Amino acid sequence: MTLTHAHPALAPNGAGRFAARPAARHLLGLEAMDRDDLLRILDEAERWREAMDAREPDSRELAGITVCLGFFEASTRTRVSFELAATRLGARVVTFSVGESSTAKGETLLDTVRVLEAMRVDLFVVRHPASGAPGYIADHLHAGVINAGDGQHEHPTQGLLDLLTLRRVWKGRFEGRRIVLVGDIAHSRVARSAIHGLRTLGAHVTVAGPPTLVPAGIEALGVTVAPALEPALEGVDAVMALRLQRERMEQGLLASTGEYAREWGIDAKRVRLLHEEGVVLHPGPVNRGVELSPDVVDGQRSVIFDQVTNGVAVRCAVLARCARALAEAA
Repeated sequence: MTLTHAHPALAPNGAGRFAARPAARHLLGLEAMDRDDLLRILDEAERWREAMDAREPDSRELAGITVCLGFFEASTRTRVSFELAATRLGARVVTFSVGESSTAKGETLLDTVRVLEAMRVDLFVVRHPASGAPGYIADHLHAGVINAGDGQHEHPTQGLLDLLTLRRVWKGRFEGRRIVLVGDIAHSRVARSAIHGLRTLGAHVTVAGPPTLVPAGIEALGVTVAPALEPALEGVDAVMALRLQRERMEQGLLASTGEYAREWGIDAKRVRLLHEEGVVLHPGPVNRGVELSPDVVDGQRSVIFDQVTNGVAVRCAVLARCARALAEAA
């Protein structure tokens, strides 16, 4: 595996065509987002989290706005949290999946979204198996486009909710903090967005995993590669385990999930290596007993379910940001 050929989205400049567009009506990735913009989104997401915790009434900020959730891959957390966020903001929400769309009948992706835009959809939330698909759509529409995960490129709202979760734990300070990302780094859009966001805010990121799942040249992103897990965990402020996809075994990249759990899984013993206030994250869904032992998932160090709650708050902030940019451009 090489950085620029097998994994173009990991290249230092995002392999060119994956760079986020400057228009604020889109959110396509965190790679090109500067520190101030990241912090503005996190500040707004924090306000939404506080409103959710206080059970405040829904907003009408997106009244008159139509949000289309276009998911060409299966999703539960991301799709539902975007729907909840859009509803909380007062938007109209329509959804479609690939099996229910005209793309299943041979219509092109671009024609499908153009038809929907002609029905006066204002914002598209797109998850697609092809890296760069949301950016391609954004280049051809007046509507705003939010990337809900594209191929092996990025998952920016997941990255933002991870940042919000850590900011709340770390009391706002990222500088000097240390975090380890463990697992399938090579195929993880979650890892890419996390790396971009964490590095922009000043955290030190280490990646660890089976050599077959850590791409060559990833150090170009400013991360450290750990050859073994336990030394990497010593005294760190957080560890994020990434979901292991079963097809990696079918591709011959892993011998077995049992071997993975022994070498790279996070159990209670390994959690004790973290800083005494260190926390455990996971983007979900968790393969219990593989990436994380059940007692870690449900343990006091776990902030996994807090990540889920923060996902709604972040998506409220992102939808509101994109809608305001659309209004300003009108």
